[in-house]
Amino acid sequence: MLTRVEKAQQKWGGSHTVIDKWLNERQDLIVLFCKMAGFSPYDKKEHALPEPAQIESFCQILMDYLSAGHFEIYDDIAKACENKGVQSQALANDIYPRISNTTDVALDFNDKYAEVNKDDLLKDFDNDLSVIGEALEARFALEDELIDNLFSNHTD
Repeated sequence: MLTRVEKAQQKWGGSHTVIDKWLNERQDLIVLFCKMAGFSPYDKKEHALPEPAQIESFCQILMDYLSAGHFEIYDDIAKACENKGVQSQALANDIYPRISNTTDVALDFNDKYAEVNKDDLLKDFDNDLSVIGEALEARFALEDELIDNLFSNHTD
């Protein structure tokens, strides 16, 4: 995931302030995910769950990221696709419902873990973290496809 966001930042960074901010939020989200999952270099103790504050921070950045996408980025991309061509609009229409599916997974995770204390950390956390990780990976790929379409076909 980190490699994907780094490539995205290299490819589209500096082209649009809103997209730059969004990709930076994506990077923050991925770093926190990796810390919670215990991925190298953030190895966690065996069978140790993340601190509640870390989970809450992840959920907050997750909601900020989703909101920016749905209420800022996607609208701009949809308008550009609509104005620039039928093929681009068809791609956007195909991708948006698939992105929405990942939103549902993220909202479920947030509902379950946004306000958690040590006693509430359930045995399902590792599985839920895996599910949100897979959903985010799919979402990032779809978002990158939209952004690539926009910049490949619509730059002036």
